[in-house]
Amino acid sequence: MPATELQGSGGWINADITDEQVEKSKLVPNMDKHFLASLEKLDTAKMLKHFCKTCNAEFDGPTQIQIEEQPNEEVANGLILIERGQYTCHKCNAIIGEYRVFSQPQ
Repeated sequence: MPATELQGSGGWINADITDEQVEKSKLVPNMDKHFLASLEKLDTAKMLKHFCKTCNAEFDGPTQIQIEEQPNEEVANGLILIERGQYTCHKCNAIIGEYRVFSQPQ
């Protein structure tokens, strides 16, 4: 499967993701665009390149990942937000996109 371009508010990341992640990255079924915010934290080894709107430049390899906080906050019945973070440009530190990691319901 070819790499998928995942859109963020400050750029994009090209990554090798699973078919399940491809479906989750679409905000609407049958949509051509894919979004970072729909997915949990990406494996940096799967990031092939990224683009920063602030630098207006494309870079090979992964972004930096900044963990914003680990809130352990219940957001729904049995669903807990365990990590919030950002994908940032390694050159200028601008935010390319964000992610959220949730605990699995028990």
